[in-house]
Amino acid sequence: MIDGESSNDGSLIAGVDEAGRGPLAGSVVAAAVILDPARPIDGLTDSKKLSEQRRAQLETRIREQALCFAVAESSVGEIDALNILQASLLAMRRAVFALERHPVLVLVDGNRAPDLDGLACRAIVQGDLSEPCISAASILAKQYRDRQMLELHRRYPEYAFDRHKGYPTALHRERLALHGVCAEHRRSFRPVREVLDGRGES
Repeated sequence: MIDGESSNDGSLIAGVDEAGRGPLAGSVVAAAVILDPARPIDGLTDSKKLSEQRRAQLETRIREQALCFAVAESSVGEIDALNILQASLLAMRRAVFALERHPVLVLVDGNRAPDLDGLACRAIVQGDLSEPCISAASILAKQYRDRQMLELHRRYPEYAFDRHKGYPTALHRERLALHGVCAEHRRSFRPVREVLDGRGES
C-alpha cells in the first residue's frame, strides 16, 4: 500500500527512513520525503524523540508543505522470506520510486542504503537527527505504522497492539504465549518461532 502527494518545484533531495524493524508483528514501513526549501518546518527530529501529539502536528505540516512524499511497506510475508534488513531496504526502495518527483540525491537513515538503480544515495548514521528531510520521513513512517497497529488492535484485541505497537515488550510476550501466533506475527523472529515450536512461556 502506498500513498503520496506533490506540489511545487524545489531542491530535489529526498530523505528516507523506516519504522518497524524491531517489532514481532506487522509490516515494516518506509517513507521518502522531499522538503520545500522555501517552506521550512521547525522542530523536525527523530520521531522517537517526539511526543505522540507533536508527531501528529508535524505529520500534518509535512504532508501540507513538502514538495512530495510517499509511504510504502514490506509485508510480514516479505519480512519472513527476505529477512528484516532486506525487507526494510525493499520498503525504502518502494517509497523512493513512489515519489512523484525524481530526486537527484537520496539520504537514508542508518548505515545501509537500498539499491536505487544508480540513483545517488548516501546512508547517514543518526541522519534523522541531522537531516530534516530524513527526520520528516521518520515521522511519516512512524505515524503510518502506528495507525496500522491500531487497526491490528481492532482485529486482534487480545494482543494489545495499541499499547506496544508490536514491539517485544513483556506484555506482548505474555499475550503471545497466552493466545498463540496470529497471521500478522513475524514467524522468522525468535520469540514468535519459539511459541510456534512450543518453547515459549505458557
